[in-house]
Amino acid sequence: MYPVKRTSPRLELRELTIEDVDAVLAIYGSPEATEHLSFEPRTREQVGEIVARSVTLATAEPRIEYALAVVERDTNDLIGFGRLAMDPHQQRAATFGFALRPDAWGVGYGVETVRLLLGFGFEELSLHRVWGARSPLNEASAKTMTAAGMVEEGTIRAHIWKAGRWRDSVVHAMLEDEWRAVCR
Repeated sequence: MYPVKRTSPRLELRELTIEDVDAVLAIYGSPEATEHLSFEPRTREQVGEIVARSVTLATAEPRIEYALAVVERDTNDLIGFGRLAMDPHQQRAATFGFALRPDAWGVGYGVETVRLLLGFGFEELSLHRVWGARSPLNEASAKTMTAAGMVEEGTIRAHIWKAGRWRDSVVHAMLEDEWRAVCR
């Protein structure tokens, strides 16, 4: 499916463009924004490669990854990055992740972003299950996913290598029927 465009009252999910590199760098290059993510802050060159890869994969057939810009509708500013990737180990399932620019935290954009990604996955991609993993220390992400209706399923031990050590991840997921119940 290309192009993707999905909106909520304040946000829009859209395809990334090469012109988004600096806006994505404000997220992926930020030590604060990446503190609980699975990687260290990225350089501009690395972000450029990520965005270019995402732009190329957007038109792949079949499309197995959706790397999308999260844009504030009133200002048209890219404030976040969302991703759904088909899970090759599960039928009709995808992993997801999201990150927002630190100055966009604390106003409900996280919940809105998660709901946009879940809605896209269940309503447009006909997925059965969407799941994501977070750092055990990322309480804001736990609250965000719970507020969006996701269920905490458990811990993947020693899942991520970051900052010279192994870190656990906490899994949150939603099933298709749970999404339908939340949307009623």
